[in-house]
Amino acid sequence: MIGSSQGYPSTHSGVTLSSVSGHRQQDHSNTQVFMASQLIREWSGIQQFPPATQDKLLELLGRLKEKKRNKLTILVMGKGGVGKSSTVNSIIGERAVTVSAFQSEAPRPTMVSRERSGFTLNIIDTPGIVEGGYINDQALEIIKRFLLNKTIDVLLYVDRLDAYRVDTLDGQVVKAISNIFGQEIWHKAILVLTHAQVSPPDSLTYNEFMSKRSEALLKVVHLGARLNKQDIQSISIPVGLVENSSRCNKNGKDEKILPNGTAWIPSIVETITEVALTESKSILVDQKLIDGPNPNDRGKLFIPLILAFQYFFVLKPIQRWIKNDVDKELKPQWA
Repeated sequence: MIGSSQGYPSTHSGVTLSSVSGHRQQDHSNTQVFMASQLIREWSGIQQFPPATQDKLLELLGRLKEKKRNKLTILVMGKGGVGKSSTVNSIIGERAVTVSAFQSEAPRPTMVSRERSGFTLNIIDTPGIVEGGYINDQALEIIKRFLLNKTIDVLLYVDRLDAYRVDTLDGQVVKAISNIFGQEIWHKAILVLTHAQVSPPDSLTYNEFMSKRSEALLKVVHLGARLNKQDIQSISIPVGLVENSSRCNKNGKDEKILPNGTAWIPSIVETITEVALTESKSILVDQKLIDGPNPNDRGKLFIPLILAFQYFFVLKPIQRWIKNDVDKELKPQWA
């Protein structure tokens, strides 16, 4: 979907880092990263929504402020071409992130920051982490470095509703995300399905199709994140439906609606609010999290077991053999 067709005012508040070469250019790029994290603009895009949507969004922001939450940071991740950037633009109400049907995704993460009535909303758009049918480790490293010292309140894991199957690559994407942030990230996650204005197969209703697609993807999340039955029971990942097209149907209040009649922008923001306010802690991306577990630390866990094994199965038998030999030496020959 082409971002310019959505009718959003063009802004440049999120700084997208272009790939550069050379030491000086890299220094300049690093400066842009710092500036991107500092640049916060008034959320004027909220005025582009119809009054009913504006009222609901302001109500939800008020709910967050009542809970002493003056800032919310949302991380958007998933495969390429699933509508991550368009979803960011739809939630913000502006063309904050460049989207084109004829160009690949930006190679670097982008953070869009907006402020409204003392509340700051940060949404971090990321490039797809799959290239050529494999996980792109370089993209993952770039994302991790960008997120250093940031706190993630909500993860939007984005895929398409109009895809009819899941495969091993979906599981690898989930596993890669889990390896970075740990299983805890799924306590703060929402499964977002784009292209939601889809006609289901003739044999299914819209809600039945949505349910089957969601269940298939959630099963992949459970397996890819290596969640056991107890984890699955404690982690309830909600599903949000999104239709970013300018041709999305509208209700009598001029709000964009899904085939089931749901005004989807207030709905997805309400789900984000509910996840942000859960008891589960937000994820601080510190250097330790980026570096991952130290393999030497993992080995230290087995040291007590190794020492115990050596004592009972090596040292003790040797002591018995020595004692037996000494007893034989000391025993009189006529005995």
